[in-house]
Amino acid sequence: MNIDIAGLPSDRIVFAVSPLSELGNALHALSEPGHHPGVHGWATATSAALEPDLADRLLEAEFLWRNTFSDIFMPFAGVRGDDHRPGASLAEDLDILDRLDDERFVSAALEFTCTVLYGTGSASPLADATVRTRALEMAAARGPRQVKFTERLLADPGPVRLWIRRLFEDCDQAFFADTWRRVSVQLVADARHKTELLRRKGVGEALGAVSAAMSLDEEAGRISIDKLAEGRTSAVDPGLGAGLTLMPSSFGWPHLMVVHAPGWRPVIQYPVRLPDLPAPASVELLQLRMGALAHPMRMRLCRNLARSAYTTGELADAHRITAPEVSRHLSVLKKAGLITTRRRGRYVLHQLDLTVVARIGSDFLEGVLR
Repeated sequence: MNIDIAGLPSDRIVFAVSPLSELGNALHALSEPGHHPGVHGWATATSAALEPDLADRLLEAEFLWRNTFSDIFMPFAGVRGDDHRPGASLAEDLDILDRLDDERFVSAALEFTCTVLYGTGSASPLADATVRTRALEMAAARGPRQVKFTERLLADPGPVRLWIRRLFEDCDQAFFADTWRRVSVQLVADARHKTELLRRKGVGEALGAVSAAMSLDEEAGRISIDKLAEGRTSAVDPGLGAGLTLMPSSFGWPHLMVVHAPGWRPVIQYPVRLPDLPAPASVELLQLRMGALAHPMRMRLCRNLARSAYTTGELADAHRITAPEVSRHLSVLKKAGLITTRRRGRYVLHQLDLTVVARIGSDFLEGVLR
């Protein structure tokens, strides 16, 4: 994944923190604790303390943060004519979210149905009947709750937007305000340190301190992020208020997330701490599983399957290969005990077994989840 920064002044590269973005990461950690072994204690205690009504509403909306991390958690990057800075509080971030126009809000909220179109600049489902139909079809593969949400959002975005804002406000009251007070000190300190490093030693040093997965090609004026996902964006488009935002997260590991939707300011969200992981499996078992993962397409499939359950058709569509090819790759992964399969109605869903993958080692786990 690449970000063009040719000619971008260093003062347009900003380190900042966002309560709303961190809330999204916290919600993801609650939904997928297997991705985040370092916050198991927090996730267990927080989940146990949730009121039933709030827990039910979180289940209703969890596709916003579970298998894809919706850009609605970084609205400052998509508001036209804004200064592209996150709010100082969750309330300010939510006010910025309210300023995001309906087409951008709906496209971002439905990323779980339109992931293959992310980064292509395609029209919003509100404006394009073909994209709208596809969103509804992909929602059907996820289940009735996702279909209902998608239908409501496409029919009348306003009430759904209000519902989502109230959900985030209730999360703040229930658990996130206390969590933010605890983690924000570390995040603000990290952003301040990286800003000083950028000022004193330049972009390359600052990026190196953010993540070993990031590198700067000074001659080409390009930042490269070592992710299995492909994408390209520019931080020098004057129509967007040229610039790049980098944001630390206490809940982010192992994800290194990049906002690269056309018309949005590029944002890189990076983890500020790494947990210890379990020891790897036996050499014999490791060799069997690594053999299954040797094919580059199977590695790419694992990136999807690590985040959520997918049908063969969805994987074929996302990677532009045939369904029989996907089936052959899935068969190899299944024989190695790396994926699980379940049926939902007429759909067969496949998903990576993160417990097994964690035994392979932190490098692989971080690579497919980055």
